[in-house]
Amino acid sequence: MAFWHNWWNQLSGFQQQLILLMSVADEFWSSLTEGHQTVTGIIALNVVVLCCWRIPYLHRSMIKYFMSNPASNTQCLPMVLSSFSHYSVVHLVANMYVLWTFSTGIVSLLGKEQFLAFYLSAGVISTMVSYMCKAATGRLHPSLGASGAIMAVLAAVCTKMPEAKMGIIFLPMITFTAGNALKALVAIDAAGLILGWRLFDHAAHLGGALFGIWYVSYGHKLIWRKREPLVKLWHDMRSPGAGGSRPGG
Repeated sequence: MAFWHNWWNQLSGFQQQLILLMSVADEFWSSLTEGHQTVTGIIALNVVVLCCWRIPYLHRSMIKYFMSNPASNTQCLPMVLSSFSHYSVVHLVANMYVLWTFSTGIVSLLGKEQFLAFYLSAGVISTMVSYMCKAATGRLHPSLGASGAIMAVLAAVCTKMPEAKMGIIFLPMITFTAGNALKALVAIDAAGLILGWRLFDHAAHLGGALFGIWYVSYGHKLIWRKREPLVKLWHDMRSPGAGGSRPGG
């Protein structure tokens, strides 16, 4: 005990504060659920991309790679990167709040690895649906944001737990079931798509929601549970000669 006391006293004030700060951060991190820990990296990446939008030197690259636009020469990469891209702080905060709120439920449902695969797939598929609707209607305006992927998360949780009670943060006295909330959101986005509203990318929202519903109902059985041969093949490719001795999952 005396050793640690002497060691602590030999540290500078800055070093002591740094150690205390690291201890508090570690305690906070340990108190988070696995879902919150998993989405922390996604939220941090979204914040970094938002900051990059504020750098004039990067503006042309951000438009090319972090904004989905069916009229752009760069099509594939923005389908992924635009799901981590927000230009408005309000848009970012709203999306990340929903992601944080539903993260514990979705990660408990799918597990960390499957959730990450699901989230990335939802981002790509929702953007692809947006591309198709824009090309069909001739409204080739660009869009960005994680809303499509987050709608998939919300739809997956609501589909699996339709009787769960939900509320509005500013109106806590009003509650409704998750199933009814999902129906309302899908109806609003369907109306927005049909009527040509441009406040949100309603096609991406619908694409994400439908993917989330399909995945938790059927997709994980068709895709995730049958990944064993692919995982074994990947291990064999990484370790030639180790072949059959390496487990497949």
